Amino acid sequence: MKICIAQQNYHIGNFEENTNKILCAIEEAKKQGADLILFSEMSVCGYPARDFVEFNDFIEQCYQSIEKIKKAADTIGVLIGSPARNPEKKGKDLFNAAFFLHEQKVIAEIHKTLLPTYDVFDENRYFESADNWKVIPFKGKKLAITICEDIWNLGDNPLYRICPMDHLMEQSPDIMLNLSASPFDYTHDEDRKATIKANVLKYKIPLFYCNAVGSQTEIVFDGGSYAFDKDANLCGSLPMFESSMQIFECNDDGTINAPILESAARVPNKELNPAKLIPELNIDQVYKALVLGVKDYFNKMGFKKAILGSSGGIDSAVTLAIAVEALGKENVYAILMPSPYSTNHSVDDAVQLSKNLDNPHDIIPIKEVYESFLGTLKPIFKDLPFSLAEENIQSRSRGNILMAIANKLGYVLLNTSNKSELATGYGTLYGDMAGGLGVLGDCYKMQVYALAKFINRDKEIIPQNIIDKAPSAELRPNQKDSDSLPDYEVLDQLLYQYIEKRIDPAAIKALGFDAALVDKTLKMVNNNEYKRNQFCPIIRVSPKAFGVGRRVPIVGKYLS
Repeated sequence: MKICIAQQNYHIGNFEENTNKILCAIEEAKKQGADLILFSEMSVCGYPARDFVEFNDFIEQCYQSIEKIKKAADTIGVLIGSPARNPEKKGKDLFNAAFFLHEQKVIAEIHKTLLPTYDVFDENRYFESADNWKVIPFKGKKLAITICEDIWNLGDNPLYRICPMDHLMEQSPDIMLNLSASPFDYTHDEDRKATIKANVLKYKIPLFYCNAVGSQTEIVFDGGSYAFDKDANLCGSLPMFESSMQIFECNDDGTINAPILESAARVPNKELNPAKLIPELNIDQVYKALVLGVKDYFNKMGFKKAILGSSGGIDSAVTLAIAVEALGKENVYAILMPSPYSTNHSVDDAVQLSKNLDNPHDIIPIKEVYESFLGTLKPIFKDLPFSLAEENIQSRSRGNILMAIANKLGYVLLNTSNKSELATGYGTLYGDMAGGLGVLGDCYKMQVYALAKFINRDKEIIPQNIIDKAPSAELRPNQKDSDSLPDYEVLDQLLYQYIEKRIDPAAIKALGFDAALVDKTLKMVNNNEYKRNQFCPIIRVSPKAFGVGRRVPIVGKYLS
């Protein structure tokens, strides 16, 4: 049997575009003689559609798309993902489903059993769980069809009480097929591969796995679909972060007519979820995920051009380089806004960066704007000493200028804050925290330096002085980040334990971190949730990002 895997980049709710992509892939698969083509989870409507599925019109458009696709499924079997109505009077109104189309009919409807409710997932909010499992006969083979999470319930500590594949194996299937929408994070590639391989090792039949690709607001899907033969040899691996399709010929004995890319003897990397932050871990994948995140956010929203504040610091430099790669140099506008406390080398470094990238830039000093604010506030401030208020006026002046230009010229402001700053509240609301998309908000400071090194891997794009100099907000004379924060090498490791690993304060102290530093840092994290709650969407690249996947109270006493 010739099986085609088609990993595609869908646009949530864009039924016409999604359907056309699916139809084009079907036609190409037919030309190449495929018997069956496999698409990813929720391919018809895009994933995750969230509350869109609560609108009857949205579900109706899903069914209309299925009708169009069904007509193309004549000589070829087609597996697509879509919400499906629940005809029963009990339970939720919908299933997360796979529709098997052949001979211009729906020959089977498969429902997802395991509905994740952790991190960015909230499927139990919308969908009913499957309660029966049947293999699907097709061209002399029996197919075990599952959806994403349904193959993740292996091992000694399963997440769920049911294992769908165990029920399907009672019917002696010949092939496993999985429609997936598994998001990227920098620990997940090998983890995912290990899980898929574990299914093959357990059930001894080949598995074809199609993962979604593309960014949906904050969530990035990385593709990387797989084909494993019955002996758990990896015989196919589609590229990460790009749309692709490939046909595999699966023999009657469960082997695949393709070169073995990794033998069954190869054990996936045990460093799947490292105990400590490794800034360089899969940094090439992180870079590609961020580029894709920016590109898809703009393309799918219909935006064309980006603007950002270029300070001569490492964060804005890395953000600018990523944006230029994603959108093109002519579409990224850098604004340099020196204040009375900005150093000459910061301006020079920012100018050199834009020259290296060949993107448009302008310099708008904020001295007069800043002094105008101080003059206006003089009757209120009186002779009170210089404080955080004066520092934040500079940041908010910059935010106002950037937003004014963005509004006037139709640009979208990219935020340059990193995860270390967002975690500790080291940022100004409505100032440097302004923006339509947080590019580096899920990257700790040391990961930002690793990204800079990766960007400079072939030639110097980010000036070395930007990388070498001590980080500073330059909002007062001789200011350094280290005046307010621990050294980033220590801070990032501490934050990683609390945020990604979810380790409680006492356990973090037991790891060797200074007790007073732990208390001070975690108090900053929890007391600044109100800032993060007002922040723009952040491109997710870690196992636990700020945003929809991390839900903590704004008003809470824990460590406050």
